[in-house]
Amino acid sequence: MKPVWRKDFAASLVVFLVALPLCVGVAVASGVPAELGLITGIVGGIVTGLLPGSSLQVSGPAAGLTVLVYEAVQAYGLATLGVIVLVAGVLQVTLGALRLGRWFRAISVAVVEGMLAGIGLVIIAGQLYAMADLPAPAGGLGKLAGLPGLIGDATGSAQALSALGVGIGTIVVMVLWQRLPARARVVPGALAAVLLATAASALLGLPVNKIEVTGLFGAVQLPSLDAFGQLAEVGVLGTVLAFALIASAESLFSAAAVDRLHDGPRTDYDRELMAQGVGNTVSGLLGALPMTAVIVRSSANVQAGARTKASRVLHGVWLLLFSALLPFALAAIPVAALAGVLVHAGWKLLPAKHLAVLWREHRGEAVILVVTAVAIVAVNMFEGVLIGLALSIVKSAWETSHTQIKVADGGGGPIRVAVSGNATFLRLPKMLEALEALPKDRPIELDLAGLRHLDHACRTALTTWAERHNEQGIEPVRILTPA
Repeated sequence: MKPVWRKDFAASLVVFLVALPLCVGVAVASGVPAELGLITGIVGGIVTGLLPGSSLQVSGPAAGLTVLVYEAVQAYGLATLGVIVLVAGVLQVTLGALRLGRWFRAISVAVVEGMLAGIGLVIIAGQLYAMADLPAPAGGLGKLAGLPGLIGDATGSAQALSALGVGIGTIVVMVLWQRLPARARVVPGALAAVLLATAASALLGLPVNKIEVTGLFGAVQLPSLDAFGQLAEVGVLGTVLAFALIASAESLFSAAAVDRLHDGPRTDYDRELMAQGVGNTVSGLLGALPMTAVIVRSSANVQAGARTKASRVLHGVWLLLFSALLPFALAAIPVAALAGVLVHAGWKLLPAKHLAVLWREHRGEAVILVVTAVAIVAVNMFEGVLIGLALSIVKSAWETSHTQIKVADGGGGPIRVAVSGNATFLRLPKMLEALEALPKDRPIELDLAGLRHLDHACRTALTTWAERHNEQGIEPVRILTPA
């Protein structure tokens, strides 16, 4: 038992060091107090960590929801964020209780990867402004279009140049950190980069923006009745649905990935969905950020040798102790350093290598991935994901609606046309083109016995074609249907 506890204890420290800069960075990028990110990390560790579902994956605020949270805060206010997260959590618990967790695995991988890629692009574009201590334009397209102007604005400001130096230095340290010996990499690269950037900005007296600290308990905002009243707005309900579905999909996809990293107990997807829902319900009650299972923290937990859920619970305890005892340490961290951490995280969300392979082997899936990512940047996350899902459904329907048409001309006898497969409206133009090319002075037998499926559109079109042919032709059409 002791060796297991030692491994879990050591793993919890590693996960804590990985989670600390990410919790703070996600909160700042979401436009909320830094402490709210820590609160979500604490709840994800202590509350969700204690519940059954997945034993080794770690939950907390995720970069994947940063864009959606920022848009929600800008549109409805910080006071309503807690209500949105709370109701989304209740919805997740309900979905898990109805045993719908396993169905989230049916979501197209291309849509999920496109969602992450779109989020990555928006994060990178937005955090480049934060790296220069400059305000970011609204909308994904606005951020991308404003990047050329950002360069000009930054070169004319000493503060912007100093902040850019801090942010770029943070990214360089994180990239180079992976090349150091294993002993040096005991300290996570993100934490090391933030510590070095904080020390450099303090020693050099750089004029850069620092994190604003309000205190852990001061950041807690219990939902008000007025905030609950906003649930009557269609936009708020849509945001609740987006939070619940996206957080659930990301968590359960993360669970599948984490299960491949270890040989311990497998994830119970329904229980894990309920655990995520309980965590989000508690986070919402505290007015904090939404949570998901996070693959970066989860993989660090497994690689550090964790054996039980004790490691993720302890990591939440360390976050709580740090937030309660050392809140002043946050005030020394440059905003540009956290922006650099998120730019690096956003870059890792882009499936550059995988996209090339996908294009060669499954071109349709690659198109869905790209369209989903572009739609998220151009419109917003929720509608972008819906566009990707709709496109994947259309692609699946097209691929499954294979219809074969065989025309057999026996000479002087009737022309026999055999249609087999799945006849859907997607294949209707091909079917009608073949039928309309048949001669009108010969008897025709249309054999539909080989069809596995005949939708209403095709049935109506075939009946209409037969009636029109009988009116114009010499010989009638005989339709043979399954017995």
